[in-house]
Amino acid sequence: MNSPVRITELNIDSNLGDFINFPHILYKDCPYYVHHLKMERKEFFNPKKNPFFEHAKVKYFLAEKDGKLVGRIAGIIDYNFIEFHGEKTGYFGFFDSINDLDVTKSLFEKVENFLRQQGIKKVIGPFNFSTNHEVGVLMNRYDEPPVVMMTYNYDYYPALIESNGYSKEMDLLAYKIEVEDFPERAKRAYKLLRERLKVDLRSINMKRFNEELDKVKKVYNSAWEKNWGFVPMTEKEFDFMAKNLKSILIPDLCIIAEYEGEPVGFSLTLPDINQILIELKGRLFPFGIFKFIKNFKKIDFARVITLGIVEKFRGKGLDYLLYYKTFENGFKHGFYKGELSWILETNKPMRLALEKMGAYVYKTYRIYSKEL
Repeated sequence: MNSPVRITELNIDSNLGDFINFPHILYKDCPYYVHHLKMERKEFFNPKKNPFFEHAKVKYFLAEKDGKLVGRIAGIIDYNFIEFHGEKTGYFGFFDSINDLDVTKSLFEKVENFLRQQGIKKVIGPFNFSTNHEVGVLMNRYDEPPVVMMTYNYDYYPALIESNGYSKEMDLLAYKIEVEDFPERAKRAYKLLRERLKVDLRSINMKRFNEELDKVKKVYNSAWEKNWGFVPMTEKEFDFMAKNLKSILIPDLCIIAEYEGEPVGFSLTLPDINQILIELKGRLFPFGIFKFIKNFKKIDFARVITLGIVEKFRGKGLDYLLYYKTFENGFKHGFYKGELSWILETNKPMRLALEKMGAYVYKTYRIYSKEL
């Protein structure tokens, strides 16, 4: 006879310590899981600090069995998503569980009941908290760590989620590239496109960080508004994310494209700090900070986390120019390999631009959905 599963409901104002720390229990012996810094998680889940909560309602659920914590999940209603898309869709997120169907069923029932009570007709996820954050279930390559700001999970997760009536909504692809120099044809293509488009490509100026951020904001929401799952970021959300990323930015890996002085595109690439974080187990202080500083320049892998182009310049090769310039600058800093993620499986133009440079799909992350 199976032991009963006990579910505890938490609100945003509850003490979320057990919820936030549960991955430390579940992945204690996993050599591939990268824990978030505890200080960062506390701020991220704090409704007084994270502006996402200004337009969202969240319920957290913890599962307990035989006196032990065995799972967690969140039900999320993003009113900006509902307004932008005109559909009553909610999310599930922060899903983690032992390999137990009863536990998973109990967690999803709680989330679905919460969403139904709020008038939600469809649930998609996992989103932690939205598509502007970490998303998706890893579907392959469970024997290596994730790169910065990407998710990791055990290989039994897809089966657990699907057993609760969820099916594929969209696959998000992670491309990998390993190159020490570009072939001559790639260099010629870059030169011809620069001459044809007459755009200026430059690294961000950290001394004018706020001005540069305004230019990126200007491009971001217009560039992504027609993409699947997009939710416009508010000014406060943009500033919150920028504040958290500023300390690890390498200016040469953040490229702005301008035409006649106006921003028309950008790309943002981060060094894969997970190479360091995996050793810290979520603790930066008191000694982790020294290890972080010491090893930062030893990082040899990077992730292109976002690239945006205004509509007027789409389909003209600007994405190729931004990727090329990013990689060219990366060579100067010792980055000869990296990940480009995530890319919608349906984004054929972007995928083609990457594949022309020799990048290839090596990881897949799945978004699931269910009608309520």
